[in-house]
Amino acid sequence: MAAVVDEGSFGRAASRLGYTQSTVSQQIAALEKAVGGAVFARPGGPKPVRLTPLGSVVLAKGRELLAAATDLADAVERFKAGDGRIDIGTLQSVTSVILPVVLRRLREQYSGCDIRLSEEEPEQPQTDDLDLLFYDRRVDGDIEHLRLLDDPYLLVARRGDFPEGPVRVTQLDGLPMVAWPATCDQPRVEEALIRRGVRPHIVFRTASNEALLAMVRAGMGPAVLPWLALYGAGAWADDRLRVHHLQPAPSPREIYLCWQEGRSHSPLAARAIEITVELAADLKKRMP
Repeated sequence: MAAVVDEGSFGRAASRLGYTQSTVSQQIAALEKAVGGAVFARPGGPKPVRLTPLGSVVLAKGRELLAAATDLADAVERFKAGDGRIDIGTLQSVTSVILPVVLRRLREQYSGCDIRLSEEEPEQPQTDDLDLLFYDRRVDGDIEHLRLLDDPYLLVARRGDFPEGPVRVTQLDGLPMVAWPATCDQPRVEEALIRRGVRPHIVFRTASNEALLAMVRAGMGPAVLPWLALYGAGAWADDRLRVHHLQPAPSPREIYLCWQEGRSHSPLAARAIEITVELAADLKKRMP
């Protein structure tokens, strides 16, 4: 109908659309039957067809429908190409080590993608508003889990505070230490030390890995941190620090990638998962 109005005749509309004139006439007839009246006045001969009052109403709304259909088609194409939005929940060491590479590769492949991040570590994380969630333990509920890696705990101290090589956990008994807040996986680590006869004497807590290492360098005490956190903070490149294995070592924390059970991933989210799995496999090779 819009083509007939724009071109002024059924024949020219058919030519533009790649239809036969009879096909256009049949479609207009079907439209008129659906709306219950004529949408065109047909003067015949060389005179252009004209809209009836009913036709003017139908065309105005019809152009809105055409625009909406075009928008829908564009949105579907963007979705198929991955040019959409992805919401990712993350945690500090993943933010500094894994996500920069994931985001860079996604943007290289899908330049128009809208990536939104939130870095929180609540005790009961929710995935309803997230496409993907990185977390350091399994999440309760209808959640699918992809175990990325086991992240071993190590001791970071000032250079010279301990002899080179592994450190017995019993050497930490009563020693001033700095640590993460008692949330997420931290209580489990401290409980593991207690079971080994070590009474952690925590003199400072912060969620910031950089702040913890600054306190270690300042002599506040060593810290027990997972490899990923130390790797992201560049602990091995700092001559003022030494990283030691613990004997016996606490069980590693488990890093998972999670999403709502049954959720269909967009191409963008699916690609983010693929990249993350590749990076996790590479990080495992670098771990002690």
